[in-house]
Amino acid sequence: MTPATDDDWFEIAVRVRYAETDGMGFLHHANHAVYLELARTEYFRSRGGDYRAMEESGRFLVVVSLQTKYLKPARYDDLVRVRVRVARLSAAKLEHEYELLRGDERLATARTVLACIDGDGVVQPMPGYVRQPRAADD
Repeated sequence: MTPATDDDWFEIAVRVRYAETDGMGFLHHANHAVYLELARTEYFRSRGGDYRAMEESGRFLVVVSLQTKYLKPARYDDLVRVRVRVARLSAAKLEHEYELLRGDERLATARTVLACIDGDGVVQPMPGYVRQPRAADD
């Protein structure tokens, strides 16, 4: 996955479910991370990636850093868009940036850093198919 340009955003839509909200009806902050993972996983899949196959081969991408800036709350039953793109890729790390939007209104921004490790937790080189994915419809 080469670092993105402004045109390289991938997007999914998620409806905020009641169980994901706090007592005020706002999307609970912990559930933002779940939405980011959904977007990141679907982005990888759209590029021909397969997390299950990667893990079965003994490689794992683990989140080593998560930063989120909450700007405005998402509420129960809102339809939100989660946008993701690759910000940086190195030999063993993959950085994504995200936006959570309701319509054109930005609700949050985030950044994750993932490291590639083996089953013993030892850092490994990023697999070639992560570095150079194919489009899912190739």
